Amino acid sequence: MATLHDRISELPPDLRREVEDFVEFLIAKRGSKRSDRLKLDWAGALRDHRDQYTSLELQKKAMEWRGD
Repeated sequence: MATLHDRISELPPDLRREVEDFVEFLIAKRGSKRSDRLKLDWAGALRDHRDQYTSLELQKKAMEWRGD
């Protein structure tokens, strides 16, 4: 019986990348733990843009940059 590595190496490059993405997803899912405390590590992250945008524009840009 072929090993998992052997079977993956038989796939075309685009499917190998998909397998790699899925493995990374599983690792991240397993490693992520829900925290009950709100993290504020993002605070001030848009400081450099405050002269370019209003607060509403910054909110919309932040959502755009996050992909929402």
